[in-house]
Amino acid sequence: MNPIPHVFPDEMEFLRILWCDNANIIRAKAIYLQEGEDFPLKVGIGAGQQGVPVMYDGIIEESGLSPIGEIQLEADLSTFKELDYAPGHVQVMGYMIKDGKIWSCCPRGFLKKMIINLKKINLEVKSSFENEFYLLKNDSEQKKGPEILEETPFASTYSMNINHEFIRELVDSINNQGMRVEQYYPESGPGQQEITIKYDDALVSADNQISFRDTVKAVAHLHGIQSSFLPKIFSQKSGNGCHIHLSLWKNDENKTGDMDNEYGLSSQCKQFIAGILKHLPAIMAITTPTSNSYRRIKPKTWSGAFQCWGIDNREAAIRVISEEDGAVKHVEIKTVDASSNPYLALGAIIAAGMDGLKNSLELGKPLQEDPGNMSPSDLAKRKIKLLPNNLGEAIYHLENDKIILDALGKDLSKAYLAVKKAEWEFFKDLNLGEEVEILLDKF
Repeated sequence: MNPIPHVFPDEMEFLRILWCDNANIIRAKAIYLQEGEDFPLKVGIGAGQQGVPVMYDGIIEESGLSPIGEIQLEADLSTFKELDYAPGHVQVMGYMIKDGKIWSCCPRGFLKKMIINLKKINLEVKSSFENEFYLLKNDSEQKKGPEILEETPFASTYSMNINHEFIRELVDSINNQGMRVEQYYPESGPGQQEITIKYDDALVSADNQISFRDTVKAVAHLHGIQSSFLPKIFSQKSGNGCHIHLSLWKNDENKTGDMDNEYGLSSQCKQFIAGILKHLPAIMAITTPTSNSYRRIKPKTWSGAFQCWGIDNREAAIRVISEEDGAVKHVEIKTVDASSNPYLALGAIIAAGMDGLKNSLELGKPLQEDPGNMSPSDLAKRKIKLLPNNLGEAIYHLENDKIILDALGKDLSKAYLAVKKAEWEFFKDLNLGEEVEILLDKF
């Protein structure tokens, strides 16, 4: 038992300890705080929780997990945030602890392990998640599926005015939690929004993604509307991506770019990108992990449907972003959405990049045209392939990618694959409307 730390506010009633499972559902247990009494900074949860899929609360037998056994969810006080949308509640992120150490099936522990491995070669990753989400009518007001709030185009000032009060309160709440909003604009879908959070260390960035998703949905609810990050809600309207922007750092200096090197990239960054590109078909089972994800990833939709990279090419799966003076400070991975667990997604990307560094993988030439306009023979000459077009195909690639599986470890990879296979079997024959009905409020 530990005394309440003095940094906690007097009005605090509940301490939420959060985790994110293999179905990417954000969950928490809350400890009620009695005034003047000590309280624990950890709480027990069933180990089988990491074997639960998105569509029901039941453990997938093939996950290797069962209802028997308990782990401790231990608070990481460095992640403490007050929740102005939930007065009396504060939150921290948790590590899953078993036998006194981080459990092998802990997603947050996996990312921490990848960060430590990268630091062994004196490198760090800084990253940010670029979220898109829809604002919809309250689910109680929807008649036949989700209904949009307004019909405005990309970057519409009218949309900014319609949603002004919601966005203002949302940004205040985000900033009050220690995250920093960089820019906001209405996206191309009607009622679709995009907010960018400033980059940070990889673990902090993943924590921020959990808090951001939670905050958007909570503030929307307070305004009598519904928000959703589901990748594809409407068949004929834009999907929701969640691109990851990352940079390589060494000794507190950004080492992503090198103006004197080919393509303006440092040698290490080229190898890192080559590793990600090589493993991208397998990584997609983690970064785009629902059947719904693949309804978004199509050619000519700026979603990165082809296994290629380019400089300022929004149709490439990996986009190297050049600054006004031509310098490169970060790269963008487009085959990501917010139905992914951010700890697993970033961890897998780092593992793939490290494979590129370890084996000095060569990065081919950038693609500076739309691959959707290229003939099959031209694509073959450039060795450019379409990326997986369904979750089943991505799972196949992950099952056969020893580098990523070894990084995840035996227990986590077994549990994760079992959950994803069960989800694929459940959803693969459903139409979009049936998918959305089940998943809309999950993400």
